[in-house]
Amino acid sequence: MTVVRVRHMSVRFRARALLVGLGCALAALALGVLSIGGGDYPMSPADVLRTLAGNGTTAENFIIGELRLPRLVTAMLVGAALALGGAVFQALVRNPLGSPDILGVTQGAATGALVVVVAGGGTLALAGASVVGGLATGLLLWAVAWARGAHGHRLILAGIGIAAILTGVNGWLLTRAQLMDAARAVLWLTGSLDGRGWAQAVPLAVTLAVLAPVVLFACGPALRMTELGDDTAAALGVPVRRLRTVLLIAAVLLVSVAASAAGPVNFVALTAPHLTRRLTRAPGPNLAAATALGAAMLVAADLVAQRGFPGHQLPVGVVTGAIGGGYLIWLLATERRAGRL
Repeated sequence: MTVVRVRHMSVRFRARALLVGLGCALAALALGVLSIGGGDYPMSPADVLRTLAGNGTTAENFIIGELRLPRLVTAMLVGAALALGGAVFQALVRNPLGSPDILGVTQGAATGALVVVVAGGGTLALAGASVVGGLATGLLLWAVAWARGAHGHRLILAGIGIAAILTGVNGWLLTRAQLMDAARAVLWLTGSLDGRGWAQAVPLAVTLAVLAPVVLFACGPALRMTELGDDTAAALGVPVRRLRTVLLIAAVLLVSVAASAAGPVNFVALTAPHLTRRLTRAPGPNLAAATALGAAMLVAADLVAQRGFPGHQLPVGVVTGAIGGGYLIWLLATERRAGRL
């Protein structure tokens, strides 16, 4: 642990965790440069950087600024929001399976969107309904499993049950939609960044700008103290119940807004905090490093989705699902060999 003192203030941080976070952020930027330099109009990294600096041609400014950069920014923000929300969920329930994918929040966001699809609503209404669906699911989780105190196993069991119910509802809603609307809904449910622009990136950026400081700075230190146990944290002056409620609301909002921008992209919220703990070798949620790693993961997945299969572009959710599912199987096998399962 490194402590930096400036006059009457001191900042404590782990050097390895800071380096991992900075490395992930730089990796996300480097992969982003490669991503927006590809396509039918290829550009070298030097040309991309020159254009981003404002020295590109008219064609380059249009291609990058209006077509490719919004998708990249959306990918970074979605990955960061999902990873931060997933890290908070895992810290709250104190369980490595505490992911919005498993707790039903992602399915709730999908339910809200599908209701709009069946009703024939537009893209803006779909995004808003996705946020409302995620928030409603979070409220239901709180009412079922949290109203009388925070218990991780109770929350996970309730979340699995809610997710199963919503999965069935989502399947039924798809059967009620018109053929073209159902096809659009299936693409959204897969998790896709195709056609994403500033209209999706800006609301997500605002959400992160508001909630990330609350989670990282206002609640992060207190969340670390809850690892000592609720009774110990309360004795040290931490309002445990209020803290958990605020963090639950923030995590649900982060995941819901991310789903409204790119659909329910699976496994980023689950795997990013796990990988962060392995890279930093530090206890605790490692919120900042997980956020940076989530951004890098989704940019890398989108790069593979665009270029990994020549002649075909996959939805980014297919790539994250394949990689994340494989990682989950490996993690379960490793935990079982270690005797922790």
